[in-house]
Amino acid sequence: MSKTVAVIGEGVLSQLVSTQLENDFRVYRQDNQAGVPMGADLVLFLHDNEEAAVPVQPLDAVHLAGIPWLRGVLFDTEAVIGPLVRPGTAGCFRCADIRRLMAGRDRQELSDHQLRQLAEGGTADEAKASPAGQRQVSLLLAAEVRRFLELGCGFCEGRVYLVSMRTLKTSLHAYLPDSMCEVCGQMEDDSPDRALISVNPGPTISGDGYRCHSIDDFSDVLPRDYLDDRTGIFQGRMAYIQSTFADVHVNLPTLIGTEITSGRSHSYATSELTAIMEGLERWCGLSPRGKRTVIHDSYRNVSAQALDPLSVGVYSKEQYELPDFPFQPFDPGRPIDWVWGYSFLQEAPVLVPEQLAYYSMGGGDSFVHETSNGCALGGSLAEAILHGIFEVVERDSFLMTWYAKLPVPRLDPLSANNTEVRLMVDRMEAVTGYDVYLFNTTMENGIPSIWALAKNNRQDGGMNLLCAAGAHLDPARAVKSALHEIAGMLPWLNDSFKERRVEVEAMYDDSSLVVGMGDHCMLYGLPQAEQRLDFLLTTDRPLRTFNEEFDNNVKHEDLTDYLKEIVQVFRQLNHDVIVVNQSSPETLTNGLHVVKVIIPGMIPITFGHHLTRLTRLDRLLRVPKAMGYAQEQLTLAQLNAFPHPFP
Repeated sequence: MSKTVAVIGEGVLSQLVSTQLENDFRVYRQDNQAGVPMGADLVLFLHDNEEAAVPVQPLDAVHLAGIPWLRGVLFDTEAVIGPLVRPGTAGCFRCADIRRLMAGRDRQELSDHQLRQLAEGGTADEAKASPAGQRQVSLLLAAEVRRFLELGCGFCEGRVYLVSMRTLKTSLHAYLPDSMCEVCGQMEDDSPDRALISVNPGPTISGDGYRCHSIDDFSDVLPRDYLDDRTGIFQGRMAYIQSTFADVHVNLPTLIGTEITSGRSHSYATSELTAIMEGLERWCGLSPRGKRTVIHDSYRNVSAQALDPLSVGVYSKEQYELPDFPFQPFDPGRPIDWVWGYSFLQEAPVLVPEQLAYYSMGGGDSFVHETSNGCALGGSLAEAILHGIFEVVERDSFLMTWYAKLPVPRLDPLSANNTEVRLMVDRMEAVTGYDVYLFNTTMENGIPSIWALAKNNRQDGGMNLLCAAGAHLDPARAVKSALHEIAGMLPWLNDSFKERRVEVEAMYDDSSLVVGMGDHCMLYGLPQAEQRLDFLLTTDRPLRTFNEEFDNNVKHEDLTDYLKEIVQVFRQLNHDVIVVNQSSPETLTNGLHVVKVIIPGMIPITFGHHLTRLTRLDRLLRVPKAMGYAQEQLTLAQLNAFPHPFP
């Protein structure tokens, strides 16, 4: 018995496809307002240029009837065939279209109005496709219908064909379901139970005692699922050959622009995977994708189970009173959005301001500008938390050293007992002409932290010096992370510094002009700014060896043992470790977890000198004395008043 195909839609495309199929199947044509024929084996939603979305009413009927469906639509310069969706599966036309528009080459040409129309199920003005293009699309659609009804599978399940209406070039592209999709998304409400964290045993991999999976384990799935120039979360990979080491960039398109994420290693293949992972980490940190924010209330009403927002560091009264300052003082009586995190100190769920948990969620009533500080990705939840802690500690140690002007020990790179570190230092100095200085910035938590500084001692022009930082239980890994950072930034900073030299010199005289991330490190490209680092660069202190400065940590076979030890250290210091799980269905499908780690009292990284957040962070005044760097507790007047040089 012939199978039944219902064709919903009016126009040339629906007519052509119906003609292609009518000799092999029972074909019922109807407009968007008619119901779906009972017993249909497949429903086609086919549209010419007058509408880009699937009509909601017939689609609801298709879902209720449990009928598979396939979409085809003609746009001005190309047609989209697919997706082919089975009942009960995620990934619909809206998911595919959002991915296509966000990753497509013409994304910058799309107006906000067009994107908003798509998100709301509307349409955009389109030009008519050529007769040749219409026929090509109809043939491809008919072939997909036959394949599915006769073989039980289709090329367009989780994928779409894109057909150029000018050249008829056809390509097939996979896409991931959009966890935030209003049509097929199944995002659950945020809740205390969803914030609970159970640290399960996680054996470390051979050769890397701090990861539970090798990056090579993801060598197939990362490019396949996330990197596609037309439908991927990321697009436009590029090897940055000017860098001393293997540096790869990928583009992360967002509604407000394109972010560039980087991967740095000794292999371009590994760097590409790292860039995608860094991008996923950043993408998950922008806004909630795995759970829906549901609590909107004042701190006064939820304080019994909430993080004190002031404990993470805020601006001073004088900063808030500056003309046109973009943030408002925190008001405990003003309702704000809250998400659930997990407190290791309380061993219980705790509410966290959404604007602290996701760094693009701050609106006009925000009390601080939050960054991606503490965001991390891992092959397990424990792994992600561990590396999120490392990042918080890295920035805190650097900023503690900077603001308190601590004369921390300078390290001998040759004493690292690590061949890779020595080779990296040798290569950097030989290729770039910059000398490498390393400093031990480890604070009271004991997690090895490194300040790396590259100084131009042998070349004319370019940046005078550049700083970076790293933190890890293995100090050699902290060094390598910082050196990769410097090597990746140095070439383009040198070029930009030459172009902006006059502008940067103005920043030296007026710190308020330091407003962007690049301004901070570029300022210290000026030779005259070097004196601000005299507390580090004075030469009357002997070099220290790694063995003298760092204990040989006990190696564990289980990753969670490291995490438990670190959490216990912070507990003894009366510091909480709060974790917001930012993982999304898009990352969890490949076993990748993303978190935001918040440790109240630690110094947050900020960019823009006017946005320095030090108020309510009394630890900055106490720790220098506790560690023997100062005889008395510091005062605010003694802190470094210049912009920090963190990149």
